[in-house]
Amino acid sequence: MASPEDISREDVGSWLEGGRRDAAGSGGRLGLPDAGPGSLARLGRRAVALVVDWAVATLIAYLVTSPVSFAELNSWVTLGVFALENLLLVSTVGFTLGHRLLGMQVRTLGAPDGVAPGFARGAVRTLLLCLVIPAVVWDRDGRGLHDRAAGTVLVRR
Repeated sequence: MASPEDISREDVGSWLEGGRRDAAGSGGRLGLPDAGPGSLARLGRRAVALVVDWAVATLIAYLVTSPVSFAELNSWVTLGVFALENLLLVSTVGFTLGHRLLGMQVRTLGAPDGVAPGFARGAVRTLLLCLVIPAVVWDRDGRGLHDRAAGTVLVRR
């Protein structure tokens, strides 16, 4: 049995301090660097990329359904275009237009850099992303539940 002198405060942590924070939310538990290329993409970048992708999907949906005005544009058409964009681009190249613009990439957790997640992982991720709830609920590593279910992670390039 260890004596009290052998135990440091860092070994125990404190519930008042929220426990050990060295890896929580930074990607350390996932084997990712804390900052720079390969680190987890932060919420701000992810949100802006989502807005870019939704704007592109809206524009494409409008062009496909013209002569309909923006006021009459069916949101299901936009969601379908958004889903198709995500499925095709994430599955094949590992990023959407918004991800690319903001310097992010979807990777399969544990796979080498530059390998696209593939159709099955892309389909799971896209389906859950379109349901919205899994995308706005994160685990303690900062990954959305859609990424967790697909075995993927959104990282900085």
